[in-house]
Amino acid sequence: MTGIYILIAVIVVIVLWWIGVFNSLVVLRNRIENAWGQIDVQLKRRYDLIPNIVETVKGYAKHEKETFENVVKARQMGMDASNVQDQAAAENMLTGALKSIFALSEAYPELKANENFKLLQEELAGTESKIAFARQHYNDSVMLFNTRIQMFPASIVANASGFKDRDFFELEEPEAREAPKVQF
Repeated sequence: MTGIYILIAVIVVIVLWWIGVFNSLVVLRNRIENAWGQIDVQLKRRYDLIPNIVETVKGYAKHEKETFENVVKARQMGMDASNVQDQAAAENMLTGALKSIFALSEAYPELKANENFKLLQEELAGTESKIAFARQHYNDSVMLFNTRIQMFPASIVANASGFKDRDFFELEEPEAREAPKVQF
């Protein structure tokens, strides 16, 4: 009879351990989803600012059509991205396009002095900082989750429950790792 009690106790301990590990993995997965949501919020803010910047610069640099088209195309790619890799690629393209549009301000001194343009640059700089923080938080959450599901014995629960590694949000180009420079 004692053997049966020991067996039942062992089974109960294993089930409780399984539930605890599973629940901790769910918490980590939800942190990743929340962190991605924060990135998404900041990227939407960035995408909302871009048309205003483009329209302001267009008034001064009407012949720079290709630059404007590249910014609009990159913005649309970012808005249409469906996963972390697509979003990172779109952000690389958008960062380069924004650098081009801000380089135009150097060629048009009256644009640099425009209050609306200055305000938009400040808004974009603040948004870029928030995006950087959100990316860092997302990647920290992914690292915790991936580490947890790869470590034994939690890997047993993770594999049996279908938890998979998540991708980090990485920028591919070294120069894209910097926020667009805003100069006044």
